[in-house]
Amino acid sequence: MKVFAMLALIVISMYAAQTSLLTYLDYNGVSANLMLLLIMSAGFLRGHYFGVALGFCVGLLQDFTSGDFFGCTTFAYMTVGFIFGKFSESVVKDQFLLPVLSAPIAVAIYFFVTTIFIYMLGYPIYILHVAQTILKPLIFYQLIFSLPVHKIVYDFDKFVRESYS
Repeated sequence: MKVFAMLALIVISMYAAQTSLLTYLDYNGVSANLMLLLIMSAGFLRGHYFGVALGFCVGLLQDFTSGDFFGCTTFAYMTVGFIFGKFSESVVKDQFLLPVLSAPIAVAIYFFVTTIFIYMLGYPIYILHVAQTILKPLIFYQLIFSLPVHKIVYDFDKFVRESYS
């Protein structure tokens, strides 16, 4: 129960920071997506089952509070959690460069899934314009915040592994 409470505290505090503090650092309305980094790091460290479950919970939280297309963020986060969780068996867990280098890939997956979702709903998408105005600044922000977020998730994972061994 203590582990679940700590995970909930991490998720809620990162979501609060993403929706309140990081909006002051935005560029053309684009700021860092800490939830995406959280799911990517958790998938790397805990596996694809945990990555998908966390992606589902965090995606629902964001879908309920944002008012965007319901289910789009949840599906995108679950996809990111699954893909990066599948690599958890073949990567070294103590490596801190890997999440930094994987952050642009996670953004590209998230961008691709949400763009396809919106396109399938019948909305016109100007892919080059969207890539220039949203994707480039988002990749920049993700590179900056990927290491601190991974450090938080890594410390939490280390605590969980030590408390259950």
